[in-house]
Amino acid sequence: MCRNIKTLFNFEPPATEDEIHASALQFVRKLSGFNKPSQANEEVFERAVAEVSEAARKLLASLHTHAPARDREIEAERAKERSRLRFG
Repeated sequence: MCRNIKTLFNFEPPATEDEIHASALQFVRKLSGFNKPSQANEEVFERAVAEVSEAARKLLASLHTHAPARDREIEAERAKERSRLRFG
């Protein structure tokens, strides 16, 4: 599951709310072991996703770097090449 959590810092354009939420969802899924929680756990699961999303937003807003922003398309191509080399 964690393979889907991608680096969100230092990209141009910056990470979207959807990307932050998707990463938070994957993180909570990994921690809880639930892909989709039962009705009994749905409220706490969704609250955890919201809290992790908020923490991620705060983190991304607080981080600083002198490195130039990375280009999403270039990084995607690099990831595809790494995958091709790894899996053939």
